[in-house]
Amino acid sequence: MTRILKGAMLAGVAALGLSVAACDSQQEQAAENQADTVRDSAEATADAIEETAAAIGGTAESSMDAKADAVRATGEAKADQLEEKADTMDRAPG
Repeated sequence: MTRILKGAMLAGVAALGLSVAACDSQQEQAAENQADTVRDSAEATADAIEETAAAIGGTAESSMDAKADAVRATGEAKADQLEEKADTMDRAPG
């Protein structure tokens, strides 16, 4: 019985230590949330452009689809920058 309790306590302490080590700072979490928001916004904007392009049709559709792709790529790049910045917060001393 004592052996089981010691094992359970050790597992609990180990899990607590891992969860504390894995915690993001509030600043890091805010940066990651901002990256998600940027990515979602770019995706929604690109989707709206594509829907409009499909409704218009013709030659405009092709150029609007290209614009939607550019919006997605720009949003993704910005989100990636924000996530990289957040990741450096993990490594920053303090």
